[in-house]
Amino acid sequence: MLDHDTDSYYKISRAFVDGTPVGGLTRDSVVDNITLYWLTGTGASSARWYWEFGRFLAAAKEAGQAPPPAKVPVAFTAFPDEIWAAPRSWVEAVYPGVAYFNEVDRGGHFAAWEEPELFAAEMRAAFRPLRGR
Repeated sequence: MLDHDTDSYYKISRAFVDGTPVGGLTRDSVVDNITLYWLTGTGASSARWYWEFGRFLAAAKEAGQAPPPAKVPVAFTAFPDEIWAAPRSWVEAVYPGVAYFNEVDRGGHFAAWEEPELFAAEMRAAFRPLRGR
């Protein structure tokens, strides 16, 4: 988690070094999260998706094919401290039928952990129109 990206590194290290939490990234929550991965032995399996998806994309590229389009409604929230700041045009290029797009003022790659209330509000807003289907 610490070496994931620079923003997360600084936020997590501030919780430890300065005792200054960023949203939900407190010293205790970081230790709890790392302990959960350690005791359950799930650190490697949590990263497996990245490895498998990377192989899938590489195979599609090697075959000269684009990955198949998503067939489910896609919701996307752009968090300003994310590794890649994706504008709406990029999101729509990858997910042509994007059902929800919003840009918020805080949060990064671990947005659900950093800003849990904001993340929950975004989840509710994204799926509100789909509840009646």
